[in-house]
Amino acid sequence: MTDSTEPRATLARPIAAGVLTALVGFTSSFAVVLTGLDAVGATPAQAASGLLVLCVTMGVGSIVLAWRYRMPITVAWSTPGAALLAATGAVEGGWPAAVGAFLVTAGLILLTALWPQLGRLIARIPPSIAQAMLAGILLPLCLAPVDGLVANPWEVAPVLLTWLVCVRLAPRWAVPLAFLAAAVVVAVHVAATGAAVAPVDLIPRLELTAPGISLGAVVGLALPLFLVTMASQNVPGVAVMRSYGYTVPWRPAMFVTGVGTALAAPAGGHAINLAAISAALAAAPDADPDPTRRWVAGVSTGVTGIVLGGLSAALVALVVVAPAAVIPAVAGVALFAAFGSAVQQAIDDPGERLPAVVTFLVAASGVAVGGVSAAFWALVAGLLVRTVLHAGRR
Repeated sequence: MTDSTEPRATLARPIAAGVLTALVGFTSSFAVVLTGLDAVGATPAQAASGLLVLCVTMGVGSIVLAWRYRMPITVAWSTPGAALLAATGAVEGGWPAAVGAFLVTAGLILLTALWPQLGRLIARIPPSIAQAMLAGILLPLCLAPVDGLVANPWEVAPVLLTWLVCVRLAPRWAVPLAFLAAAVVVAVHVAATGAAVAPVDLIPRLELTAPGISLGAVVGLALPLFLVTMASQNVPGVAVMRSYGYTVPWRPAMFVTGVGTALAAPAGGHAINLAAISAALAAAPDADPDPTRRWVAGVSTGVTGIVLGGLSAALVALVVVAPAAVIPAVAGVALFAAFGSAVQQAIDDPGERLPAVVTFLVAASGVAVGGVSAAFWALVAGLLVRTVLHAGRR
């Protein structure tokens, strides 16, 4: 009797860790994903399709990599990439061009699998510059809770207060519970205004878009999306896994995430990548004292992610009927930690501080020159300033 139940008991812990990993990752950042897709021109139906296909592809990617390599490898959507979409806004060619940019990003990720030197080249971008660019991209979204509190205090304040209390008492659940508070606010708003949601809008479905192409979308969206995804997700994701004793197989990981991104793009998915921050939930000893069993958490994360994809249409319907500023407030608090970490890493080295400041300011300005987004020009400006300041030094 004991022997027959013991294996099931030993797997309960990593399975639960995987479910937790998926729930925290999903509820903490889906609002950022929807905000980004909306900013580059997706309709509510296309944004719901994008959220659905991202859940499915990152779920399948987690299952494949964890099962094949017996490691707690988890795949996530690119949250910094979604923030980049929100900061970039509409691109030349509209939503079809954005979808084309997602495909170009997928091609570049696949190129890193075929040509690992490209990944090493990305890793050579000074961390201060990469993090300053990310901080500049995140700044406008992080200001949304402040703006929202002024514009709609009675409905935004409960969300922010919930987040603040939970940061003190249960930090891991602060953003998910802030979203729950937002859902309550939306429910009260719907009841008060009589707004209705058609039942058909709650059914998840794919909306395919024929990809377009434009120079502005490729240079201003695809290249920054690739750089942000690599520098802020894939490279740190490998480092997080290494800290727990796992060596992520680089080429297979890039191949799986590249193919996943390519398959997701026509349905509205912007990019998937190795999980970074949430990776620790599945790879740490808390998932299972035995590191050889933690791969089960990776599989569990993937299965849960696919199941959560079924909520995509309902969540978009919730966003559509939400009162002004409530959902942007949730997206903003979800990015506070990432913004703080990016700022700290950007200015940590005094010798790199000025180029980082220039990068940050250009990225935060939101200026677009020649149809190319501020993120690209921020990288160019930061590297130029750094080259001039470091010229002749050894």
